[in-house]
Amino acid sequence: MSFNEELQSRREEAEKIIFSFLPPEEGRVSEVSGAMNYSVRLGGKRLRPIIMAETYRMFGGEGKSIGPFMAALEMIHSYSLVHDDLPAMDNDELRRGKPTTHKVYGEAMAILAGDGLLNLSFEAAVRAFELEPDNKNIPEALKVLFRKSGLAGMLGGQSVDVRNEKAGTDPDLKELEFIYENKTSRLLEAAAMTGAILAGAGREDVEGLERMARALGIAFQIKDDILDVEGDEAILGKPVGSDEKNGKVTYITYKGLEGAKKDVLDYSETAIKEAAALSRKSEFLDRLIRYLVDRDK
Repeated sequence: MSFNEELQSRREEAEKIIFSFLPPEEGRVSEVSGAMNYSVRLGGKRLRPIIMAETYRMFGGEGKSIGPFMAALEMIHSYSLVHDDLPAMDNDELRRGKPTTHKVYGEAMAILAGDGLLNLSFEAAVRAFELEPDNKNIPEALKVLFRKSGLAGMLGGQSVDVRNEKAGTDPDLKELEFIYENKTSRLLEAAAMTGAILAGAGREDVEGLERMARALGIAFQIKDDILDVEGDEAILGKPVGSDEKNGKVTYITYKGLEGAKKDVLDYSETAIKEAAALSRKSEFLDRLIRYLVDRDK
């Protein structure tokens, strides 16, 4: 099996788990449920739940607690995208080649769908207690998941981004890196750390995974900046050149295209070295990091 085939297989496995936690579209709340489900089912790499499942396997996890956490993390990621696409934020009309949630359901329902997914992520995650009541690592995993997605993580990074836009100021390179670390890296950190924590990994390995995912997240975001300049719109599923058109400062603004490409490789090598230093090894994880560096979407 090629790596692309294996990745697709793991993506399908992750989606099967995630979709099983989505709400039924029925009764008076059928419209908001439909908007929630539409947002999650729009597609995507399912990178975060795939990484979470892999670190769980790496450290010997065999129980059922991983499923609720995979679903919860993808719901958190999806709700952030729904809100990110709104006119008050990035005002995007396409996501993965399809109309964004607010274009299909309207702004108000999109806001509620995002809120609904965040609340549903709580419900999903705590189901781990029912499915694996003897796993004493669940509380620590919950703490990491929601800390990394809140003020100390994704939400905090997004707030700085919005604050700058509201004030009409551009972040300097240091602040841009802060935004990247929080908006992108933190959920990857949550994925890598939570899977390992649930499986009972030691503190040194969990901290190593945190460093690995942080470097991977920055590399991933810089690669996004590069694709916005030289990507294929048909493959990306969204317009290219939107950052420049909107006057948005990106990593390329400060480092240039070639400098950005070099830093993607440097951050990726850091991620690979951190993965290699773990007490348990994963060929899949190593190949995934390299794949993400070379991706075209």
